[in-house]
Amino acid sequence: MRAVLSIGSNMDDRVELLRTVFDEFAGEIVAASPVYATPPWGVTDQDEFLNAVLIVDVEETPKELLRRGQKLEEAAERVRVRHWGPRTLDVDIVDIEGYTSDDPELIVPHPYAHERAFVLIPWLAADAGARLSGEGVAKRVAALDPQERADIRRLGMMEEL
Repeated sequence: MRAVLSIGSNMDDRVELLRTVFDEFAGEIVAASPVYATPPWGVTDQDEFLNAVLIVDVEETPKELLRRGQKLEEAAERVRVRHWGPRTLDVDIVDIEGYTSDDPELIVPHPYAHERAFVLIPWLAADAGARLSGEGVAKRVAALDPQERADIRRLGMMEEL
């Protein structure tokens, strides 16, 4: 099963926390975006995030993949104190090829991915032909607010950081 994961961190050693996800999926990564510095979304009175996208081929079911991401978040001591608040690690399933779900536990495609530059820009960098709900991700990026696009800064590939 091919899945798109959006990962982010804005607490502690952000690079090392993202690296735990890269390490976990090392043998299953089909493509990876550079790491980007991104402003917080939703709740803006917090530190900037580091974000990246991984495209992975895994053997798990969607729910098993969700649990795998949650275990990484737990290992990073992720605490959900405030919706869209600071976090040590966020591992979101953005899309799964050939799969949709409206189950509140796992909504696929991710319900907000289409409007989040911190997801779309890294995803496009990882896969120039990416599509979300039948529409090209490049088109979705072009439709974002120009300032929101400009606020996303490419830092480099994970192995460079």
